[in-house]
Amino acid sequence: MIFDKIDMANKNKQSFFDKFSRKPPEVETLRAQIAGLERSVEELTILSDLAFTIGASAEPEEIVETLVDKVMRAVNAEQAVVSLVGTESSDPMKTSLRLVRTSAGHSAFSLSDSLLGWMYLNKTALVLNNPRNDDRFKRVEWDESICTMMCVPLVVKSELTGIITIYNKKHEQGFSESDERLLTIIAARSAQLIENARLRKDSALLTRMQEQAEHAYAIQRNLLPKAPPQIEGYDIAGKSTPAQTVGGDYFDFVPAMTGRLGICLGDVSGKGLPASLLTANLQGTLRGQMLFDVLVDERVRRCNKLMCESTDAETFATLFYGELDSKDHRLSFCSAGHEPALLYSGEGDPARLETTGVALGVVDGPPYGQETVSMEPGDVLVVYSDGITDATNELNDMFGLERLTLVIEKNRDLAATQLIEAIMKAVKAHEGKAEQFDDLTLVVVRRIG
Repeated sequence: MIFDKIDMANKNKQSFFDKFSRKPPEVETLRAQIAGLERSVEELTILSDLAFTIGASAEPEEIVETLVDKVMRAVNAEQAVVSLVGTESSDPMKTSLRLVRTSAGHSAFSLSDSLLGWMYLNKTALVLNNPRNDDRFKRVEWDESICTMMCVPLVVKSELTGIITIYNKKHEQGFSESDERLLTIIAARSAQLIENARLRKDSALLTRMQEQAEHAYAIQRNLLPKAPPQIEGYDIAGKSTPAQTVGGDYFDFVPAMTGRLGICLGDVSGKGLPASLLTANLQGTLRGQMLFDVLVDERVRRCNKLMCESTDAETFATLFYGELDSKDHRLSFCSAGHEPALLYSGEGDPARLETTGVALGVVDGPPYGQETVSMEPGDVLVVYSDGITDATNELNDMFGLERLTLVIEKNRDLAATQLIEAIMKAVKAHEGKAEQFDDLTLVVVRRIG
């Protein structure tokens, strides 16, 4: 009985101490709130530090490098990867920039096509704390080192521009809702900054390219004749209008050692800056051959040999080359795969000036033909590039040889410069609102009579 009372007293005593030592519910709530505030302060500090650091960066690579370091530390992960996608390729899923930060001893992980496709479709955060048992990605072959992962999209104007991926939360079971919220905020604030930096870089690159194109245009213009040759009894002119800033067509008038005038019009494969470089090469090669007293076809053969040695098999150029003897009024010419020149003499259809011979740079060895014609008073020679006849309108209808001959016949009595302008005007009128597809080049030689 006494022991029962002692036992009861002890129980009452323990109950008393328990009553006064137990923390009230308000204290637990307060501690949870304090912990939440501390986490919020930590997140704000991370975001503020990230915004300051990123804001001072001008290059997208610098921003991504800062971002991947901060993200890895912010969520206490073993590895962080930032990938930018869909900006430098027609394939929107192609990665244009990828930067990885990982703890020592860990290999770099790659995002599978299934996960990348999921991010493109959903554009929302994805948390996988048990990736191997997730029904959405049953066919994904996971690296054995991947235990947990989280992906957050970088989105600009509803378009996916990149993905932040983090792997393996340290010292915890998985990524929490607060980790997801923090990473989502970081992604939202970083996406536009990265895109702006990328646009600035693209704009600067475009500006440099435009400046280079303008320099190339000036160089190419300087390579063309400054003025037509002044030869008694002849009216000669030429003009070239590139489809882009610079082009692959050129014309030239070069005095030969024999006293004759070299007349050439070349058309290099391709357009733009690469074609202009080859054009300059061809012009220099042909001018160098003018130092030798050889026949027309031999000059062209030598040019072909040199081009075959200095260019690949896919690069070639067509060429019409002629030499005018203003004393005997004879034109010797050779065509290397070029459009036939048109010689108007008297009434009737024009003579088509063409010879056997492949385009320059295709194959070394085959001979080139050479022909000679007389230039009578009133005769008009028109040499053109295929950009003239191939010019198309909005209905994809070509200007064609028939229209060209009609324009020449209608205006053949005009001066050489005026005839060129009439042809160019007719081509432009035919194209209408359609974009000029190819370079337009013309040379006109008229014997005054």
